Amino acid sequence: MQVDLRHFRAFLTVARLGSFTRAAAQLHVSQPALTVQIRQLEEALGLRLFDRNNRRVLLTASGQQLVGPAERLLAEFDGLVRDAGDLSARRRGVVTIAALPSVAADLLPDVLRELSTRHAGLDVRLHDVVAGRVVEMVKNLEVDFGIGSLDRPDPDLRWKPIVRDRLCAFVPAGRRVPRGGLSLEALGRQPLILTSRDSSVRQLVERTLARRRVAARVAYSVTYMSSALALVRAGLGVAILPESAGRAADTTGARAVPIREPLLTRDIGVISHAERSLSPAAAAVVDLLEAMVSRRRNGSPGTS
Repeated sequence: MQVDLRHFRAFLTVARLGSFTRAAAQLHVSQPALTVQIRQLEEALGLRLFDRNNRRVLLTASGQQLVGPAERLLAEFDGLVRDAGDLSARRRGVVTIAALPSVAADLLPDVLRELSTRHAGLDVRLHDVVAGRVVEMVKNLEVDFGIGSLDRPDPDLRWKPIVRDRLCAFVPAGRRVPRGGLSLEALGRQPLILTSRDSSVRQLVERTLARRRVAARVAYSVTYMSSALALVRAGLGVAILPESAGRAADTTGARAVPIREPLLTRDIGVISHAERSLSPAAAAVVDLLEAMVSRRRNGSPGTS
């Protein structure tokens, strides 16, 4: 006979109340059904758990020794059910995210602020890394999902684009530029400040320069957008960065200028492992991320 938690719950209820009649009423079962459950448990364990007479029900010595372990078993199971309920309801959980630095600096702060209000029990761990590392961390299951860009389809990944990011030229604030912005050919005549070679921005710029056969001089290669903007403020060149850099970093002394002919854009989306579903907590973050992008696109207040 296979026993389950129902048998142990019946055992503890009878032991606590000292009566099959009262225990059956509390468990909402008939007394004969409760008697059968206790008998099944005794047979499965090979132990007599209760001494019965016409007036009372007493635990045997074996029954007394079983009470503690049975209570711990049910307490752990009940705790497991509560924890699972919290996870399902998004009241608890850990979410790990790998995101492009531009996304981590611009979009995610608003998302995480709203998340802390709606789901205060969720713990978010954020890794701001370059595009290649975002993909690598998702593939290696180091994170729940990534927010980045993909150059090509990958059978190991699911990809859901959420926003199109435009690149701009950042020039010193006092510099005069043609109305309508700068062409790629014009930028090629400037000392350029670009992000590192493993960044998606640098890769997009270099592919476009090569396709247009524009010879350009990269004067400085930096890791962080803030460093690129500092070099612009110092008058050391022109930086090509995501438009979002103007919202996420200190642009004092620099201004964004559109790049025309051609427009430089990259699609940014949610990247997840093809063989893993998102946890309820991770899905909550993705839902808020998509809602935040939609509000920004529609110009709703409070999205900065």
